[in-house]
Amino acid sequence: MKLWGGRFSPGRRDPDFERFSESFSVDQRLVPYDLRVNRAYVQALGAARVLTAREVRALTRGLDAIRRYVESHPHWAEGESAEDVHTWVEARLEREVGAVARKLRTGRSRNDLVATETRLYLKSEISNLKSALAELLHALLAQARRNPRAILPGYTHLQPAQAVLFGHYLLAYFEMFWRDAGRLEDCRARADELPMGAGALAGTAYRLDRARLAKELGFARVARNSLDVTSDRDFVSELLFVCGMIMTHLSRLAEDLVVYSTPNFGFVELADAYATGSSLMPQKKNPDSLELIRGKTARVLGRLTSAVAMLKGLPLAYNRDLQEDKAALFDTVDTTRDSLVIAARVVRTMRIAPERMKAATARGFLTATDVADELVRRGVPFAEAHEQVGRLVRRCEELDVTFAELGDREAREIIPTWGARLRAVAVSPELSVRRRNVTGGTSPAQVLRQLRAAERRLRSFPRGPTP
Repeated sequence: MKLWGGRFSPGRRDPDFERFSESFSVDQRLVPYDLRVNRAYVQALGAARVLTAREVRALTRGLDAIRRYVESHPHWAEGESAEDVHTWVEARLEREVGAVARKLRTGRSRNDLVATETRLYLKSEISNLKSALAELLHALLAQARRNPRAILPGYTHLQPAQAVLFGHYLLAYFEMFWRDAGRLEDCRARADELPMGAGALAGTAYRLDRARLAKELGFARVARNSLDVTSDRDFVSELLFVCGMIMTHLSRLAEDLVVYSTPNFGFVELADAYATGSSLMPQKKNPDSLELIRGKTARVLGRLTSAVAMLKGLPLAYNRDLQEDKAALFDTVDTTRDSLVIAARVVRTMRIAPERMKAATARGFLTATDVADELVRRGVPFAEAHEQVGRLVRRCEELDVTFAELGDREAREIIPTWGARLRAVAVSPELSVRRRNVTGGTSPAQVLRQLRAAERRLRSFPRGPTP
């Protein structure tokens, strides 16, 4: 069955081109949306007196029968062939209700139909993505609550910088993923408009109540321009971008935990359920869950690049190139959702080693800035304090000692006012974090405040069943 055959000579189709151009193998997953949109459209045609009440009842009955068949046969598409899901539905509908099925297409095109279905799919999947994101946000806060006093080295340039609370570190990722949640909502809001009634590009010739149709299908508004909405895939690209950002943040978290789980760091240990071994080396415990997230990030970013590149040279309005959007969209959504699910479980089940974290703060002179700040409190200009402490660090490195191991006499050769107070500042990461008691800082009081604020924000966040 073809939806466009009259213009073409029969029997002259190249089977290789037929296989090349079909999209049923990809867009079959849109079938529930196709049935839903067609059902609402039939009602709209009836309200506009384009279809009789009897025809509306017959078409509605047939579409409902197809829906029940699809729902009761999970592998319904196996062995089926069609140009696309829309063609399959129309062919199946004709088997159900006869020739009246040929009236289904009155006043509409596959262009506005697929645009409507894709937007419905996107809105639904954004809800699923947010549910998976909620699980990760809860997991981050749960770990932060379980380890309120754990201190670990903070890094810049992957070099030891300053001590931070482990909870502060986790809350940094909470903020990243919270922004991603906002981006998902922004994307959904822009996608929330109805294409149906736009036809192929110029609008329909039938007096459909598009506002009523939008309400029936759950759209916030009707698209204003038929040329734009039938060829617009901004909403697809935007969701691919948001997923790309989510995956980028997941990849950064994965990279941190891969490094922190190595024996040289030993800050965290993954649960056995999310690690694998080696077929040769019996001792290995590999963080494959995290490495796969990191690798799949590249795949998602590639999908984003391909989608935007596809759009860049398209003239108005619809072009068949747009068929390629669904493979990118479906794969990206699936990959991002699955990655969020696994990441949440990894974070929730990983074991923390606070003593290893604390021991690591003794290396790398993480309290150097605190010593300089103490000198500033004594009236030394910061530039001079910075210079003195820098020379003190160089002296420690020459002697291969930490601040705690440096003798007072050697320290006074660099900083004449060195004494018990400066030594206490130099050897105490706890004092270092307590001093950073400013909004957004890493002091225990501030982190507790941040944690409580995050928990309040999360109460309003949807938390559905884990996908």
